Amino acid sequence: MDFKKRVEMCFRGNDVRCLSEKEIDEELAYITGKAVVDFLKCKKLIVGIDMRKFSPILKNSFVKGVTEQGCDVIDIGMIDTPGLYFATGKFDLPGVMITASHNPIQYEGIKIVREKARPIGLGTGLEKIKELVLKNKFKQSSLGKIIKKDIYKDYKKYVDTFIDQRSFEPIKIIVDAGNGMGGKIFPLIYDGFPFKVIKECFEITGNFEKHDANPFILKNTEDLRKNIVKNKFELGIAFDSDMDRVFFVDENSKLIDSSSIAYLIIKHFSEKIKKSGFLYSVTMSKSLTEFAAHSKFKAIRCPVGHAFIKKMLKEKNAYFGCEDSGHFYYKNNFYADSGIITSLIILEIFSKEKRKNKSVKFSELVSSCNIYAKMQEKSLKFKSRENAYKKIVNYFKKQNPKKIEKIDGMSFYFDNYWCNIRISKTEPFLRFNMEANNQKILEEKEKEIETFLRNL
Repeated sequence: MDFKKRVEMCFRGNDVRCLSEKEIDEELAYITGKAVVDFLKCKKLIVGIDMRKFSPILKNSFVKGVTEQGCDVIDIGMIDTPGLYFATGKFDLPGVMITASHNPIQYEGIKIVREKARPIGLGTGLEKIKELVLKNKFKQSSLGKIIKKDIYKDYKKYVDTFIDQRSFEPIKIIVDAGNGMGGKIFPLIYDGFPFKVIKECFEITGNFEKHDANPFILKNTEDLRKNIVKNKFELGIAFDSDMDRVFFVDENSKLIDSSSIAYLIIKHFSEKIKKSGFLYSVTMSKSLTEFAAHSKFKAIRCPVGHAFIKKMLKEKNAYFGCEDSGHFYYKNNFYADSGIITSLIILEIFSKEKRKNKSVKFSELVSSCNIYAKMQEKSLKFKSRENAYKKIVNYFKKQNPKKIEKIDGMSFYFDNYWCNIRISKTEPFLRFNMEANNQKILEEKEKEIETFLRNL
């Protein structure tokens, strides 16, 4: 495939990501390495990789480009993306993670951040790096060095600062690492904690052996949900492959909506959130809106996507941020997301409740937030982008919505349901989210709206 065409395909909203070898290959990684240094004007750059088979090959080419521009590489080896974020804060240096995050195994990617995990996406520099890659004209420089650093011990100490491990109870948990970075990072971080753990898909083979490492898709937690009931365990935890996302399953095998997890975290940090507020994406439950209003918390709705949320968190100086897709962000974590930190915060919350009542179930903790019927996001193929939003607005206006919101895509609010529809910037898909007052209304409206959207 033509190089220019591959660049156009691979540079997306938040990172560089495409099919490995066919679209994102050694040549593209090498030139991107040069472009990153040229753009950042950095003398040192941290580089980490995930466990995919092509990641070391891509890293070597990327590092070659970086060092040829006279920049030293701090090579932290195989790590989760939140670990890379930690390193950029610890060393006050920009960083690059070779990962395709939650995408299927045939994908590969390059995620770029500034010092202290500040994101680089479209609008914050990624488009300029793309221009440099396309021009491919760089000045010669003296060769930079490669310095290997083991950050694992420091990383564990850092994660431990987010929780009170003295409160931990011997909760029985099942953890699905999805053959991703959880297989390496979870045992390191959880070492010494009293939890009784069954491990699933912890082997790092470079492949996703049983299912894709994306717990946002319900079928990928099927084994976890079956085994939690079979083994009579109290909580299930599922990480995506680079551990910036995390999902939870209750004792009844129900995959818990991220809005309910956010509710627990907001309550846990209520004193701090009272002072600086929190952010939540437009696809999250209106129960969070109602909870914030009742508690008099400052709650700001924001677009979907980590680059938007991190930027807004810092601008608004908010304490916490959350997305439907299992991303949870913390002011004290350089405004970045972390699956491993979130898993421990939830276990601390659960442990403290069990100290009050030993028989308490995880499903009971989230029941006060889980009051509406909410569908899981659907990606719907549609026929034409032309005037798509105009057609969508005309369709819903005929039904007299109480409110129309344009924060990210279009949100339409009615007395007994709301929905959000966003057009993907990179794929021929509509992202469809919806919540209703009860399951019957949800099913009726979901079917009706989905039929309309598929015929756009």
